[in-house]
Amino acid sequence: MAELLAHLARQLVDEPDAVEVEEVQREGATILQLRVAKADVGKVIGRQGRIARALRTVVRASSARRSGRTLLEIVE
Repeated sequence: MAELLAHLARQLVDEPDAVEVEEVQREGATILQLRVAKADVGKVIGRQGRIARALRTVVRASSARRSGRTLLEIVE
């Protein structure tokens, strides 16, 4: 799942080498922390958060087969 998120984020940003995804277990949920270059944060969030919402939907759909919740955090 982290690889899928990293691949999608690399396609959106100007600096694909700066994309990092880290999996963190917290309170019974898996949290995917997405880090991108400071200049690319707006591109990952999108207008009115549309791209971030779409990425969260993809993460939620791909985690449906796994037990537990999976969340996406965009870290600056």
